[in-house]
Amino acid sequence: MKISIVVPAFNEERLLGASLSQIQVAAVAFTRRGWATELIVCDNNSTDRTAELARAAGATVVFEPFNQIARARNSGAAAATGEWLVFVDADSHPDTALFEEVAVQIESGRCLAGGCTVKLAGDYPLLKSLTALWNGLSRALHWMAGSFIFCEAKTFRALGGFSGELFAGEEVDLSRRLKKLARADGKQIVILHRHPLLTSARKAHLYSTGEYLRFLLKIILTGGKAVASRSACHPWYDGRR
Repeated sequence: MKISIVVPAFNEERLLGASLSQIQVAAVAFTRRGWATELIVCDNNSTDRTAELARAAGATVVFEPFNQIARARNSGAAAATGEWLVFVDADSHPDTALFEEVAVQIESGRCLAGGCTVKLAGDYPLLKSLTALWNGLSRALHWMAGSFIFCEAKTFRALGGFSGELFAGEEVDLSRRLKKLARADGKQIVILHRHPLLTSARKAHLYSTGEYLRFLLKIILTGGKAVASRSACHPWYDGRR
C-alpha cells in the first residue's frame, strides 16, 4: 500500500513549513503499517518561497500555473503514485490519531472516500459557531471539507477529480459525485469526527464581516453560480496571507 499526501499551496510561506512538519509526524500512522508514503506539494503559481520551503521539507513539488484550488489538487493528484490520496490544506495540522482513523477505514475495504470535521485555531466565537454548523452538515450529508479529503486514487481519477469549473464549493461537488458512486458500489463515504482537523483561522484577521456577507449575498443572488467566478470567490484568490 502507498499513500500519497497532496498539499495545494498558493503563497503559503508563512504556514506551510509547520503544516508539512505536522503531516510528516502524523504519517507514522501509515508507515508503522509498512505502507509507503509520499508528500506532494502543488505550487499554485505562488510568488513567494512556497516551492522552496516545500522542497526543503522533502516534498515533491509540482507546478500549476492556473490559480484555482481545484486544479492545484488535481495537478498534485496527477503526480501521485499511491493507491490512496489524502488531500490536506497548507494551513492545516492533521494529527497521528486522525491519520490512524484514515488507515483503519482504508483497511476495512468498505470505504471509498472520506473527510473529517474541522476545528479552528484560536478563539473566535462566531467563526466557531459557523464551523460547528458546517461540521453538522458535513456529518449529516456526508460532505467532505476541502481541507481534508481521502479517496481511493483510481476512483478519484475515474470521476475526473475536482471540477475545474468551480472556484469554491468544489469539495461539495466531489462529495455528491462520490456518494452516487459509493451507493452503486455498495461502499460508503465517511466523515471522521473523533479527531478533528486543526486548521488556521487566518481569514478572521484578513477579511471583515462585511466582506463575508457580500460574498454570501453573491452566492444567494446567483443561485450558487458565483462559485464559478474567481473574482466572486476573492477570499481564496486575492493573495491575502
